[in-house]
Amino acid sequence: MVHRYRFNNLNIVLDVNSGAVHITDDAAYRALALLDDTDGAHLCSETAAAALAADFPKEELQGALSEIKALIDEGSLFAEETKIEDDIIAERGAVVKAMCLHVAHDCNMSCRYCFADGGAFAGDKALMSADTGKRAVDFLLEHSGNRRNLEIDFFGGEPLINFPVVKEIVAYGREREKKLGKHIRFTITTNGLLLDSEKDDFCNAHMDNVVLSIDGRPAVNDAMRKTAGGGDTYDLILKNYKRFAQNRTGNYYVRGTFTNRNLDFSEDVRHLADLGFDNISVEPVVAPDTCDFALREGDVPRILEEYDRLAALFLRRAQTGDGFSFFHFNIDTGGGPCVFKRIAGCGAGTEYVAVSPEGLIYPCHRFVGNPEFLMGDVRETYFENAFYKMFNHAHIQRKSACGACWAKFYCGGGCHANAWQANGDIMKPYAIGCELEKKRVECAIGIQAALCDD
Repeated sequence: MVHRYRFNNLNIVLDVNSGAVHITDDAAYRALALLDDTDGAHLCSETAAAALAADFPKEELQGALSEIKALIDEGSLFAEETKIEDDIIAERGAVVKAMCLHVAHDCNMSCRYCFADGGAFAGDKALMSADTGKRAVDFLLEHSGNRRNLEIDFFGGEPLINFPVVKEIVAYGREREKKLGKHIRFTITTNGLLLDSEKDDFCNAHMDNVVLSIDGRPAVNDAMRKTAGGGDTYDLILKNYKRFAQNRTGNYYVRGTFTNRNLDFSEDVRHLADLGFDNISVEPVVAPDTCDFALREGDVPRILEEYDRLAALFLRRAQTGDGFSFFHFNIDTGGGPCVFKRIAGCGAGTEYVAVSPEGLIYPCHRFVGNPEFLMGDVRETYFENAFYKMFNHAHIQRKSACGACWAKFYCGGGCHANAWQANGDIMKPYAIGCELEKKRVECAIGIQAALCDD
């Protein structure tokens, strides 16, 4: 399978199965349009030469066709897909390596698009106890098999509401990991209202990554992200984020959400970059059509155009020395993750779980509070993942929508929670998400090609 597209005046050809990316001349680009997966490996030079003879000099066309044949012979064009048998996937083992720890089902903000229902996840507001948090750490360690490197993300609601428990859990994790020869990578996601110098210092000392939530321009942010009392939040959090970023010694990024109210979201990325934030992510909202701010099919063409604008902005700033990192433009074209990861995606319900304040286990943070996906309880001695087969088999080789998709190895089949919310079936990807992901991948590969071409 081959995907061709133009980016920044470059002809880009992606060989889907090998992952090879080629920048071609016009003759090769046009010739590849005449081939498909069936005849690609048996290039008919005479047919292609005849079809394009009027458009290119004979010598140029023959050179392009020879180059295509050489790439086919070396396996970087029309490569065969590596299939992994279901029984091999099934036998990889239910090993948990990452956990989203919901230390607070409460929040000091009231964001309009919050999928967590104001932090409570459609339940009662609650804070995790230190004892439950320690049991969750033990659960992760006990079910991590031979994995040495593990991850715990403190999440909410707003996790800093429960800051003393966060500190206690981190200290306990550091103590336990040493005894077992493992290492826990701690991360935290915060809305910033409670950040102060003490919490800054703690995050610098103990958090491998920190996610700071802000949507971008003041009017955009304040339209969606309100305090619990309905007040604006931009000015309140910006001063905390600037101080934090200036003193941060580890990884961090600012993360926003765009809705149909700010389809010009590249301007929000520009705004955040102009403020001095180097690592930025702006994500599309996922909400039912009944929400007035939801993204709809009719918005997709405009969003795709906006990703092109964002890619152009990214390139200009990279070339002038005031660049920034954008999360969705960071992809590995040099091999990428292992074949299991590329096929299976995020690992929700298999190697990644989420734990509620009460200690209940779910496939991921987006499923927390949904009784249909309750997996167990960290406070109980026995645990068997009854959803393991369901999520383990929800990979791109089994999803009919993914089979012919050229971007499948970059997204791993998309978000299970988005699929469930949109279609009531984790095997049916969220269609809008698919279209946006394909565009982001095109931009990401195009940016790398353009920077290399320079």
